[in-house]
Amino acid sequence: MSDTPYDEHFVSWFRAVTPYINAFRGKTFVIAFGGKAVASEFAKTLAYDVNLLVSLGIRLVLVHGARPQIEEELREKNLESVYHRGYRVTDAEALDCVLDAVGSVYLEIEAMLSQGLPNTPMANSRIRVIGGNFITGQPIGVLDGIDMQYAGKVRKVDSEGINAQLGLGNIVLLNCEGPSPTGEIFNLQMEEAAEAVATAIKADKLVYLTDSTGVTDKAGELLDAMTADEASQLLRDADWLSADIKRYLPCAVRASRTGVGRVHLIGFEQDGALLLELFTHDGVGTVVTRESLENIREAKPDDIAALIALIEPMEQEGILVHRPRELLERELDHFSIMLHDGIIVGCAALYQHSEQEAELACLAVSQEHREWGYGEQLMMRIEQRARKAGFKRLCVLTTRTEHWFVERGFKVGTVDDLPANKRDMYNYQRRSKVLFKTL
Repeated sequence: MSDTPYDEHFVSWFRAVTPYINAFRGKTFVIAFGGKAVASEFAKTLAYDVNLLVSLGIRLVLVHGARPQIEEELREKNLESVYHRGYRVTDAEALDCVLDAVGSVYLEIEAMLSQGLPNTPMANSRIRVIGGNFITGQPIGVLDGIDMQYAGKVRKVDSEGINAQLGLGNIVLLNCEGPSPTGEIFNLQMEEAAEAVATAIKADKLVYLTDSTGVTDKAGELLDAMTADEASQLLRDADWLSADIKRYLPCAVRASRTGVGRVHLIGFEQDGALLLELFTHDGVGTVVTRESLENIREAKPDDIAALIALIEPMEQEGILVHRPRELLERELDHFSIMLHDGIIVGCAALYQHSEQEAELACLAVSQEHREWGYGEQLMMRIEQRARKAGFKRLCVLTTRTEHWFVERGFKVGTVDDLPANKRDMYNYQRRSKVLFKTL
């Protein structure tokens, strides 16, 4: 096959997703979606994407709803659809409609996940889908004087049973029905069931497929990341949010505060949205976290391999001086690293040259993350460390980014201005520019 731009794009993309593949293997994701997603034109390709996640070693729990299908059942029987505080008031007749609709949707999803036709992404797949009474329900009771009857909330999640099935490589498929210890069945809200399951099994990610691309601000601009506190603040006055987002976002806030690593809200009307959200830096929806996605910390021994992978391409280009693994291991305490969603995307080091002077060295950010200001954040981290250590001046040597440093307060100097020990080590073949910043 001849090289084409498409080939190059594919290779570049495939390499870019590798860190996510490595990071997600063995992790547990809960993916929640309502009946609208099941009825959408991309339901079949969603099944393909679920198959892909399983083949990458991700442990999956799927939680589905059936709201529009229940509405259709009620209309066919000339029954009124009644809600109170967002919950369906479920009498015995409505419960029959719930059971019929939920059962039908469950079988439809199971069938989509079981297809294995040649020339499709599901070919030769061996997905085992397991259901069961993993969720116990309880009645909501009387709200504001209204008897909610068979409307329920999650009482308990059998986390051991779910984890046992996930350990066998099975997909666990759950619906929005919750049997009680007394043998009654209660109609649960899908989003609350998914939240309860994700919290109980300590899921790494909870993903809601919604009728919106994600959470937006008042101007309609997508908010790609929010902390739980920011999301909670937004919910106090956010009439512009879609119906799904209004129901799902409170669950996302609670889940992130109770230990779920990341909660994503993405649109089901975009083909491949699940893959784009999980395997690209930008994503296509909104991620809610307990704390900010970006995190800078000092390097640890477990970071060595990722550090090498980060700086090796820049060493090969001559941007950075080569550092053997043994040297990195000895000098690891000099390094600060930038993580995005748990993946190392940048680093910088601080070296002392005298009592008052230090060097900012090995400032590197992966190519796909250079537009996010991570380099400046790492520079500020090193400056902070230098000030705390009592240094008065910071120097940097660079062959490519002189103007970048000048724009951030560094001034051009000469080799003679360097501290004596650094001056003796200066490589005249590289002819690096020398810059200084007074702290």
